[in-house]
Amino acid sequence: MVSINPFAEFRDACGTALQEVLGKQFPKVSVSDRLDLPPSPEFGELASSACFEIAKHTRKKPPDVAAKIIEALDMTKLPLVQTVKAAGGYINFYADFAEFTRLTVESARTLGNEYGHVKTDKPAKIIVEHTSANPTSPIHIGAARNPMLGDALARILKARDHTVFRHCYVDDVGRQSSVIAYGYKKLGKPKPKGKPDHFIGVIYTLTSCLTEIHRLKEEVEKARKHSTAEEVSKLQRELDDWMSVAVDLESKHSQLFNQLAQEISKDENPEAKIASLNREYEAGEEDAKSLIREISQLCIRGFEETLGMTGINFDSWDWESDFVWNSDVKKVLRKLAATPYVFHAGQVLEFDADKAAQDLNLRQVFGIRDDYEIPSLTLVRGDGTTLYTTRDIPYTLWKFRKAERVINVIGMDQLLSQLQLKLSLCALGYLDYARNLTHFAYNLVRLPGFRIQSRTGRYITLDQVMNEAIRRAYEEVSKRSPHLSADEKNKISRLVGIGALKYALVEVDPSKPVVFTWDRVLDFEKNSAPYIQYSHARAGSIMRKGSREPESPDYALLKERREHDIILMLARFPEVFIEAADNLKPNLIADFANALADKFNTFYNALPVLRAKPQELSDARLALVEATKVVVSNALNLLGIEAPEKM
Repeated sequence: MVSINPFAEFRDACGTALQEVLGKQFPKVSVSDRLDLPPSPEFGELASSACFEIAKHTRKKPPDVAAKIIEALDMTKLPLVQTVKAAGGYINFYADFAEFTRLTVESARTLGNEYGHVKTDKPAKIIVEHTSANPTSPIHIGAARNPMLGDALARILKARDHTVFRHCYVDDVGRQSSVIAYGYKKLGKPKPKGKPDHFIGVIYTLTSCLTEIHRLKEEVEKARKHSTAEEVSKLQRELDDWMSVAVDLESKHSQLFNQLAQEISKDENPEAKIASLNREYEAGEEDAKSLIREISQLCIRGFEETLGMTGINFDSWDWESDFVWNSDVKKVLRKLAATPYVFHAGQVLEFDADKAAQDLNLRQVFGIRDDYEIPSLTLVRGDGTTLYTTRDIPYTLWKFRKAERVINVIGMDQLLSQLQLKLSLCALGYLDYARNLTHFAYNLVRLPGFRIQSRTGRYITLDQVMNEAIRRAYEEVSKRSPHLSADEKNKISRLVGIGALKYALVEVDPSKPVVFTWDRVLDFEKNSAPYIQYSHARAGSIMRKGSREPESPDYALLKERREHDIILMLARFPEVFIEAADNLKPNLIADFANALADKFNTFYNALPVLRAKPQELSDARLALVEATKVVVSNALNLLGIEAPEKM
């Protein structure tokens, strides 16, 4: 007999037996049958505090209630339970470790890569939208947490038996795309030198810098004539900052910089040219469409290459501009304008999000504080162009025509815009859509002593970080396993380096920032992907050295605390998986994998496996090693991290 969720079977058996006794012994008392994990193994594997609730109603002491309940328990209905004891009013259930181990270990060995992946009773079609980087520069380390989290969520939800679609939103409408298009055209639409997204990123940075300098010089001159000395000083400081950026950029990209500077100087008002290009693209004029789409496609090619190294891909690339050009944005604006929540502020069209929340009783639905006044959402600017969130409304409606649930993996800085999006949907009558739209918010990646800023070119690309991770992993693998061939070292260092990066960006609670340091990312001794991967490889090494199937394991011989700790973790993996999937917490899988690696390392450093006597004990430990290897692999795969056989 095997089980996809051994600990749940143990829990359910204990809970059912307990509830049956409570119903007979205390029929008039409504008591929770909740079972918790005790604080220490000495109190068993599960504990109930029901006696304290009963004591309040019966005026009996909790220990007396506990004794009465234990006496009435039918132990024949508890095949996985060895004994039940009372301790200070608690009822503690102790597993029959021989039988419990057999069920857990044999289930993991038999089910293999399906072990722990408990299928949901309510499978759904889910869109996970992630990455969605602007096609104006390469993905940098500051934004790299998004694809890693999004891919892990998609993998976990798919393993839970949901139908998952991975989408990337191409944010090609807006000033940023027009800035790069302006510079690209000024340079004569050059062919990329090197990786296309890196090349486009350089042009975007150069163009941003040169146009800002041009604008600020004019602002300073105007301020000197019409503004205060304080205002002039403020603008001059901003100009000086950009001039220092220009010096740095010219030293790195002198030919492109000087060529672009010369071409931009021919325009009296570069900012007006950019604004015009922005309006033309949104209006769907052919020249602007051709130009910006060409640049965006180049950048996307680079994104695909970068993410391909990590094993991340998409089912759909969704273009923001398509929803503008097919009139979906106009249709949404017309429908919103027919509600009482849209008003004009001069030439600007606004959505009164606060009034919508109040009138439609949405504050409690979305957890909005009563004293929080929700800022209005600008739908259309004075020049007739729309904003990102405006365009996101029809895109969201489109996604819900394809799925029952949508998860947007977007940074915490977008909390307000995502709330305004939900309120807009409600104003349009799509309350169910808003309820089923999840903003999976995450905090930033920080590099000590380094401030990331795309416009100024101050960023470290994800490509650079991955290459450095692979290089460092190669050095470590070479030190630890000098006997491996160069090909084996290259293969292992690639999966270790990429795995280390993924783990570092996923294992921290999404609400907290990731402080990125190499010492932490590539630590082979604790809490890192290499540490967990090394545990998997060590398990594989033990099995290869044993070169045998554990034919006669006697699980009753596994009596050490170190063994029991591993068995309990293996049995609880399915419950950790369910919580991670249902509550969207991929970091729980990372935490579990690290904790299991800790337990396994403690086990194999202290206890012999292949040399254990008698043979039945050796076989039992070998089977435990195999089951551990399966679960470590399954946990890592949920995060998109490969589990190597050798390291």
